[in-house]
Amino acid sequence: GGVQGQASDIDIQAREILRLREQLNNILTKHTGQSLQRIERDTDRDLFLTSKQALEYGLLDEVIVSRSTKKW
Repeated sequence: GGVQGQASDIDIQAREILRLREQLNNILTKHTGQSLQRIERDTDRDLFLTSKQALEYGLLDEVIVSRSTKKW
């Protein structure tokens, strides 16, 4: 997304983005078991994972392979 406005407005928005990023990284560290350094590195840019990789990373509890088609 773009940011526009006076320099002071841009500074406020930039600080808020950094604060939210730090908060999210701490949440991911707590729930995935990954180190903060790894989370920071991995969230710095887009990171694409397979379902197996996401499971191993700690982002998922399980991978559902197929859906039951039984009718009740």
